[in-house]
Amino acid sequence: MNICLFTSEEIGKPLPWNDGRAQHLIKILHKKQGDSFAAGIVEGQAGKALITKISEKSFIEFSFEPESSGKILYPLNMIIGFPRPIQLKRLLRDIAGLGASAVYLTGTELGEKSYLHSTLVERGAAYQMLLDGTVQAGSTHVPELFIHKNLAECMENLNHAEYAEKSVQPSQEQAVPSLKIALDNINAQCSLKDFIEANISQTGNNNLPYRFKATTAIGSERGWTDKERSFLEKSGFTRCSMGSRILRTESAATVAASIILNYMGVLN
Repeated sequence: MNICLFTSEEIGKPLPWNDGRAQHLIKILHKKQGDSFAAGIVEGQAGKALITKISEKSFIEFSFEPESSGKILYPLNMIIGFPRPIQLKRLLRDIAGLGASAVYLTGTELGEKSYLHSTLVERGAAYQMLLDGTVQAGSTHVPELFIHKNLAECMENLNHAEYAEKSVQPSQEQAVPSLKIALDNINAQCSLKDFIEANISQTGNNNLPYRFKATTAIGSERGWTDKERSFLEKSGFTRCSMGSRILRTESAATVAASIILNYMGVLN
């Protein structure tokens, strides 16, 4: 636990002894009265908490001193075909740890339809995985999670989100290139590396903390159909490869996000 996160309602209240965070502070981190620990408010400020009182088997009292607005999420949206539930857990945790802004889980034509009804999403476990990844990264901001029946529904929602974003962004930020990438190891138009380098060569002279924005689409286990490839192309996506090896959905998502964030200039 690299940061202990609280909701805005919890931050000023004693932490119950049987809360998992309290147990981690006492049993794993061996914190005592007078010790401090990294803390933050979900979707809010990050800072230091000071343990002011420990009532064993009852509660932990602490004060909180904010120090920053928290680590920003990067302008990377990830469209991902529903993977197996066990893969989904790891995928969401890793993507949150890397700092993507949003995850759009979607059904695909070749994907297993039963995954769409995973109880991971219904019971909040998917959000918990995102929260776990956020804690691992020492961050306070959790990526948004969206669920869609198919790629068309997903794209419609994404287009609405992009329209709303443009309406509130300053002109300088709107001028940053926005790349749309669909990973495809069967019928790619170019490599991911070549596509990014061809589209960011003239974008190094702005004052923003990143060189471009990106939306990346990754299919489910059996990839995209020709119909989906055509739809993605009409939606402005370029099909890119990451070499000849076939990766699991979770691996492809993590590798692609890492490559894109590196070119974005946020991993320096």
